[in-house]
Amino acid sequence: MLPIVGIGAGLVSALLFTVVITGSPLALLLSYVAPLPVFIAALGWNHRAGLVAVAAGTLAVTVVLKLSLGLAFAVGAALPAWWIAYLALLARTDETGASEWYPLGRLLVWIAAVATLVTVGGALAISTDFETYRRVMTHGLQLLFSGGEGISPVVRLPPGVDPGELAAQLALLVPVAAGASFVPMIVANLWLAAKAVQLSGRLPRPWPFIPSTRLPAVAVAGLVGGILLSFAGGFVGLAGAALAGALIAAFGLTGLAAVHDLSRGKAWRSPTLFALYLALVIMLVTVFPFLALFGIADALIDLRRRKPPASPAA
Repeated sequence: MLPIVGIGAGLVSALLFTVVITGSPLALLLSYVAPLPVFIAALGWNHRAGLVAVAAGTLAVTVVLKLSLGLAFAVGAALPAWWIAYLALLARTDETGASEWYPLGRLLVWIAAVATLVTVGGALAISTDFETYRRVMTHGLQLLFSGGEGISPVVRLPPGVDPGELAAQLALLVPVAAGASFVPMIVANLWLAAKAVQLSGRLPRPWPFIPSTRLPAVAVAGLVGGILLSFAGGFVGLAGAALAGALIAAFGLTGLAAVHDLSRGKAWRSPTLFALYLALVIMLVTVFPFLALFGIADALIDLRRRKPPASPAA
């Protein structure tokens, strides 16, 4: 049964990954959930089924397209899904015989670490020479602004703005954006897969109380280290920037979780959450850093230490 489930999940995941080459908005959306089948296989049938899915999907992409894209599928979608699902189902038995499952906060730290590795791997796949990588990224961004090579401009710049200079500046932020965007992508796929597996009755782990998620204090040190490394230049600086972006995204998610947790039972809960989510939709780049700061404060001083525990079903 495991090989059949794994092979099927791997093929579906590979299909979702490869449709992005069509360039349509729907294809981009489908590629976003490419890790989902691997997550479902690993969570519902155990991590070995997830490994079979990784192998089957990688082989399919390699045969249909080429080896480099097969490796991109494995490193960028399949292996991260398998590893995070494996960690999510880790448990140990305490003195009373009860199972203690892998904490969500530590799982989120691992997701940020994987996001960093995937970002660095993607950069190295473009070129192992940093200057070449930077030129490629700058040129690609410049095409979005000014067009060329048969490509129409995607973004219209105001008069007086130099597309080349703007592209060079934005290229420095690509690792931060890549690391930050990978974290919610994996979190969303993990949640969807876990919910689907739970509804089918195959999820071994009891459903956790997600709003209680908070990162360990050591993650703050990781964020500071990432920011400092980002000034080093080269691929070391790129790794630091990716780590900083990934951890900022993780802290933003735990900040959002803290708002959910602290507002339980309060009369202002519904209007506050409505206003917060509306602000995130309209002004994501402005609002999310404040959530990240809230998540950092929660990691350092535990803003919820006086909050009574909630049931996992809450």
